[in-house]
Amino acid sequence: MSSYTKQDIIRMVEEEDVEFIRLQFTDMFGTLKNVAITKSQLEKALNNRCMFDASSIEGFVRIEESDMYLCPDLDTFAIFPWRPQQGKVARIICDIYRPDKTPFEGDPRYILRRTIDEAAKLGYHLDVGPECEFFLFHTDEDGGPTTVSHERAGFFDLGPVDLGENARRDMVLTLEDMGFEIESSHHEAAPAQHRIDFRYDEALKTADNIMTFKLAVKTIAKRFGLFASFMPKPKYGINGSGMHLNISVTKDGRNIFADPQDKRGLSAEAYYFIGGLMEHMRGMTAVTNPLVNSYKRLVPGFEAPIYITWSESHRRPLIRIPVERGESTRIELRSPDPAANPYLALAVCLAAGLDGIKNKILPPEPVSVSVMEMTKAERESLHITALPANLREAVDELEKDPLLRKVLGDHISEKYAEEKHAEWEDYCRQVTGWEIDNYLYKI
Repeated sequence: MSSYTKQDIIRMVEEEDVEFIRLQFTDMFGTLKNVAITKSQLEKALNNRCMFDASSIEGFVRIEESDMYLCPDLDTFAIFPWRPQQGKVARIICDIYRPDKTPFEGDPRYILRRTIDEAAKLGYHLDVGPECEFFLFHTDEDGGPTTVSHERAGFFDLGPVDLGENARRDMVLTLEDMGFEIESSHHEAAPAQHRIDFRYDEALKTADNIMTFKLAVKTIAKRFGLFASFMPKPKYGINGSGMHLNISVTKDGRNIFADPQDKRGLSAEAYYFIGGLMEHMRGMTAVTNPLVNSYKRLVPGFEAPIYITWSESHRRPLIRIPVERGESTRIELRSPDPAANPYLALAVCLAAGLDGIKNKILPPEPVSVSVMEMTKAERESLHITALPANLREAVDELEKDPLLRKVLGDHISEKYAEEKHAEWEDYCRQVTGWEIDNYLYKI
């Protein structure tokens, strides 16, 4: 990671002819926000004197306590390669502070940073590699998004069947211009569905990268007359989009999940980490799968996990241990989707795993066959439980989990649950097309 100084950034802005700087931050629900300044105001911003009205941001604060400061993280400075080459646009990701210079407890980036700091006190360094999936749809005559695509491509197909191949290529090149190390890109299983994998990094950098990734993908898609959607399940009858998280933990430069003496090549800490994830999974799901729509993906028949199990040999459980061992040993969590706020999602995942290590929570035995093929009695005999079936159930579980409430803090725990309960209740009051199609003509 670069270690920029204020003088470095001022110099780069001058040398690269940057005219506008976007001071970016993320709200509680994972929406990217920004305040744009010109380079004449850069020094003021770098001195942490840029104030904004936080009461206008959903889930932040009331009007009477609205003044907050944007404090730039200098190492996140980047120039947008898709903007004009004269009068360029750059961005800096910011942390949010109160007027008394204390961190704002409703800032998702602060929640993740605090979790990382607590792990560091135990000597642990956390790395995460995401697998981000998305759809490329046509836009309508007004430029608005649709769910229409003319392609019928499937897993690993290429052009001309893969109509998004050119857009995906430009996305990769753009991301590389911004410093990403792209490991692979390909068409996914569903028509118009794509995936671009970038290299793992430490947890905070990875969360920043996910937000940048989504912005770049949407921007480049628009250039091609397409709309990039990270909605978990935009169409009935096809696979939804996931954001699998590959997690590894090191201590003193050594991967603590590896143990060549174990029959599976896994250490006690690896088992405990898995146990912690499984222990807190039902409550975590409200954060890792935050929308009503998220639970349309977590259904039988479409590869996404439904039951809380783990495996080293089967590819479709909730938690999978990829085949690499030694320093490449990692734990893959397959339930999160790309609608999740990455800062909060990583915070609860890492905290749950670390709770497993602290309290030596052993997981049940791994499952080597498809749980979907088991009978209900077989699942019950193995004490296999399911993920929450809908958003309301997930939020109820979140509210019952003391560890997760502590990780998120009182501010986010309360406001997040309140907003998500309201979202569920609003959804339940809707009259859907399915209801009209199935009831209107026969009642």
